[in-house]
Amino acid sequence: MSVIFFDVGATLADARVEPDGSVTLRPRPRVMAVLDALRDVRTGVISDPGPGAGAAQRAAAALHEAFPGRFTDEALVHWGAKDGRGIFDRAVAGAGEATAGDCVFVGEDPRERAFAREAGMRTAPDPVFARAATENRPVHRASIELPDGRGLPELTAAVNDTEAVVVRSVSGRPVLAMATARGAEALERAGFPVDLQEPVDGGPMDDAERRASEKFISDLLARGEAVYEGEEPTPRTTHVVRSEDDGRLTVRRLRFR
Repeated sequence: MSVIFFDVGATLADARVEPDGSVTLRPRPRVMAVLDALRDVRTGVISDPGPGAGAAQRAAAALHEAFPGRFTDEALVHWGAKDGRGIFDRAVAGAGEATAGDCVFVGEDPRERAFAREAGMRTAPDPVFARAATENRPVHRASIELPDGRGLPELTAAVNDTEAVVVRSVSGRPVLAMATARGAEALERAGFPVDLQEPVDGGPMDDAERRASEKFISDLLARGEAVYEGEEPTPRTTHVVRSEDDGRLTVRRLRFR
């Protein structure tokens, strides 16, 4: 059975230190909905409470205040520095019958995710992708185009309904985002062209990851919206598929000038 561990600050919530030294956590957008959808999964915390005596106790109190009734299994709550794989090894050891491969770490810091992977855990860069990580579905960097007459409010509404997160938006440019293949397909159906790029957490794909990425590409081909590199595009073509030397299929958005 999967176990999902979350970082707290900048991942689950935004933290504020009060004048009396206590900590207040404000859940980040979409987090409560994500946690509601994960009621069937064991969840825990791996987070650095900061220096000083009593920091872990203050962080724990803030966690329970912001997320009442959640993260109640103390064996799955780990406070400490994430400056190596040690805290992640301890989290796996305390996860009962779950193996390292059953455990997921969700955190915004790529260095910390790298330490978690050293310990054998799966990783996700945002809570929105926690379920995908348990299913071995990769998160990709993506570029999303805003069609004429549609702006960020419409994109935000579409993103909030699927496995995608906006990373940065600059007026007049494609929106930088993260998305799973499932999320990219949903955005395409909603009318937002998506250029799906490399996985956020790099490294060789396993078989499940490769199947998920190739399904996105095969669906484009089946709908007649993609052609292989070297083939003549049609008016319906939105993507060009390339077969790499190692057998991987990659895809790029075809932009008509």
